[in-house]
Amino acid sequence: MTADRPSVLFVCVHNAGRSQMAAGFLRELAGDRIEVRSAGSLPADEINPVAVAAMAEVGVDIAGEQPKVLTTDAVRESDVVITMGCGDACPIFPGKRYEDWALDDPAGQGIDAVRPIRDDIRARIEQLVSELV
Repeated sequence: MTADRPSVLFVCVHNAGRSQMAAGFLRELAGDRIEVRSAGSLPADEINPVAVAAMAEVGVDIAGEQPKVLTTDAVRESDVVITMGCGDACPIFPGKRYEDWALDDPAGQGIDAVRPIRDDIRARIEQLVSELV
């Protein structure tokens, strides 16, 4: 973690939809200028296939990702921590930038419902990139 390469951690409950889409967009839009992490407080067994399909529609491949468990080290090593519906599961460290993004959960929803979530995430990521690089 250096001043010229900030680190962002995306956290949602299952690390299977929202946080994976956000991480995919950030990797795509920022390249190697920002270190990207994602995790879940109760990770699922696999990435939401509808989230994978929605991202593929816009040319971002998250199919090879796996849900990961949230660790204290992941939070400690990140400059920005963005939560998405995980409540108080995320440890708080002084000096970190925290944001909570109120986004619908794509779990159990069809592609037509996931597209607007995806597009909302992309707009937020574009704003985040403009702030960090």
